Amino acid sequence: MDIIKISILGITAVLLSQMLKNYKPEYGYYINLAVCICVFLYVMSKLTFLLDYVEQIQDMIHLDPVYLTMILKMIGITYVAEFAVNLCKDAGCQTIAGQIELFAKLSILVISMPVILAFMETIGELL
Repeated sequence: MDIIKISILGITAVLLSQMLKNYKPEYGYYINLAVCICVFLYVMSKLTFLLDYVEQIQDMIHLDPVYLTMILKMIGITYVAEFAVNLCKDAGCQTIAGQIELFAKLSILVISMPVILAFMETIGELL
């Protein structure tokens, strides 16, 4: 069970980070960063399975690949941004975290604009 391994790794990192907080606080941050990167890379390695299943679903329902690509880009932006925002917040950089979050939201909006425009055109034709 992968979730158990990841959870144990996370809990161990938190405990080590708390133990080192009194002696060398920066080491605790480095431990957190290392574990976050390990989990991130592990999740990325598992994405190939997810992409295979998504392609099978796409073939079953004959969905336009453009829409699927947009959805996957949005999910990727969300995951990477959440990762970066949490690291910034852990380091005490709330302002940078907020800017990353804002940029991610705007990026998702830009990616979704063709769908929004097509939807507006359809509504315009119906009226």
